Amino acid sequence: MGKKKETGSKEHKTDKMKIEECTEKRLRALDSNAVETKVTNTADEVQEDYITAYQNRLATHMDELKWLYYELYRSNEQSFHYFLSLLDKYARERSPELRALDQERMRKPQWFKGNNLIGVLLYTNCFGKDLKGVEKRIPYLKECGFNYMHLMPILESPKEKSDGGYAVSNFQKVQPELGTMDDLKSLCSACHEEGISVCLDFVMNHCSEEHEWVKRAKNGEQEFQDRFFMFNDWGLPNEFERTVPQVFPESAPGNFTYCEEAKKVVMTTFYPYQWDLNYGNPTVLNDMLENMLFLCNQGADVFRLDAVPYIWKKLGTNCRNLPEVHTLVRIFRMAMEIVAPGVLLLGEVVMEPQKVVPYFGSLEKPQCHMLYNVTTMASTWHTVATQDTRLMQHQLGQVFALPKDMVFLNYLRCHDDIGWGLDYAFLEQFSITEIPHKAFLNAYFRGFTEDSDARGELYNDDPVRGDARLCGTTASLCGLEAAAYEKDEHKIKAALQLDLMLHAFLLSQSGIPVLYSGDEIGQENDYSYHEDDIKKVDSRYLHRGNFPWEKAEKRKKKGSIEEKIFTGLKELEDLRRKHKAFSTMADTWIIDTKNIHVLAFGRYYEGEKILCFYNFARSEQVAYVSEVEDYVDLLSGKSCKARDLVLPAHGFLWLKTSFV
Repeated sequence: MGKKKETGSKEHKTDKMKIEECTEKRLRALDSNAVETKVTNTADEVQEDYITAYQNRLATHMDELKWLYYELYRSNEQSFHYFLSLLDKYARERSPELRALDQERMRKPQWFKGNNLIGVLLYTNCFGKDLKGVEKRIPYLKECGFNYMHLMPILESPKEKSDGGYAVSNFQKVQPELGTMDDLKSLCSACHEEGISVCLDFVMNHCSEEHEWVKRAKNGEQEFQDRFFMFNDWGLPNEFERTVPQVFPESAPGNFTYCEEAKKVVMTTFYPYQWDLNYGNPTVLNDMLENMLFLCNQGADVFRLDAVPYIWKKLGTNCRNLPEVHTLVRIFRMAMEIVAPGVLLLGEVVMEPQKVVPYFGSLEKPQCHMLYNVTTMASTWHTVATQDTRLMQHQLGQVFALPKDMVFLNYLRCHDDIGWGLDYAFLEQFSITEIPHKAFLNAYFRGFTEDSDARGELYNDDPVRGDARLCGTTASLCGLEAAAYEKDEHKIKAALQLDLMLHAFLLSQSGIPVLYSGDEIGQENDYSYHEDDIKKVDSRYLHRGNFPWEKAEKRKKKGSIEEKIFTGLKELEDLRRKHKAFSTMADTWIIDTKNIHVLAFGRYYEGEKILCFYNFARSEQVAYVSEVEDYVDLLSGKSCKARDLVLPAHGFLWLKTSFV
């Protein structure tokens, strides 16, 4: 007994030392002005205090957790007790490093709401070949100014039927060619040492047909068939089809697939090889929570909840955004706050604003910490093509009116296509109707109009409905690919100006700006996917090419395209971090420029006011404004007035004044 006690004491002492060391390193990495608090507790007290804090967090949420769980699962006491055992297990297994990170973030709960985080989204295989390769490239990420890294799906997924990694066959195993869980843990730890937060995808709605649960369901095991939506005939599936829209009507029509092995019909909302999980079964919730907590303890800081609006199904509805979805997200949020209070939930809700905002929850009962700003992204490219900022003004006005604690993740491009789900009710007042306008946008961004050098490709073209989405990298959609091919210096300069202007717009929005890997050096489309038998059916691989490291080296060559984009973006990033008016907590408002081509808005926070102007026209324009204060142009450092400002084609201005 004595020896065991002594061993435990040494473990506690090691934990204490690790917590102290990790806390101090993270404080230095994230905030050079932070006050470093000396830990003076004994080793046993550190362990005891941690468990007490966890139990206090559990007690705080217990009543609501139990009430919501019992409401969903008809007072299933046994399942709820197992749910609680998972919280206890993973809270106690959390490493000293991650406990220290939790403690730090609890002391600074606004850590993700300022102007410090700038992210990058990347594919592990494209960027570093594997997780170890990504870890070796951390110095490059630091040089770019990134301190938030979203790793695209890395969990085990069948190569032929992976849906880009979103058909997960094992939630606790890394895709073998990318590495192991130990490699992921090492990468997360190395990122934390450098003040970089790591985001992982967590696929909520479905799993691969290669998952063990599906295999056992196919074998006739009722316990596992109950984890999915399986029917003996097409009766109920046909009833569902009456009200449930199709996600991919061209490439994957219908919401159900017949399983020959089980002789049953299965709900497969996205693709036939992705079986929808039945969250009406508490075992599914418990097991998926365990998968998330397992990944959480590998070091993930953020979970992107994939396809979250779809996770509850009910006959007679569209199976989207049902009340039970919000109950489930709330349960996951409380579980995170109890076990790992430093971890964030990022909701992927690709819908109009009125359906997106509810996923934040309320101040008293929050759900997601952050949500994607899909609306502004799509409207940005609409504005580029039309040179008309009125839709953007309308939508930004809606965003600006939201409470400041609602944090959006903003982006120009990502791994996915651009869907033209614009506010056509608003656009109709300008005689813009949906089908013709989508056709115009897709023609423009493929370079099929006289005034466009953009190069993109269609995704999921539906000629019957007149609908299609669009693919392409930022640089190629800005015309840089075509201009470089033609070696036209005038066009190259114009494309670079548009590229930088769009990134300036991105970096001046409230929330967290995230760049798509390669955009920092002007990576162009990769057409090689057309030669790959697996990839060629999915045009999204157009912008999922390998990271061009030889091109990245050119960022060091003065005057090169890569250097101009890289240094231009770095300057903008540095200005964003330097000036507090870019904080998410700033007051924001639209400025009337009396010119539909020029978008302008103001930002104010703690005595600092910044005005942002963006000319979306392909010609020189004037912003007809008359501000009374004296300003400084942040890019040139020169003093100026904010009156009748002349902006070149795709020009932009950031003007600052201070009140002391």
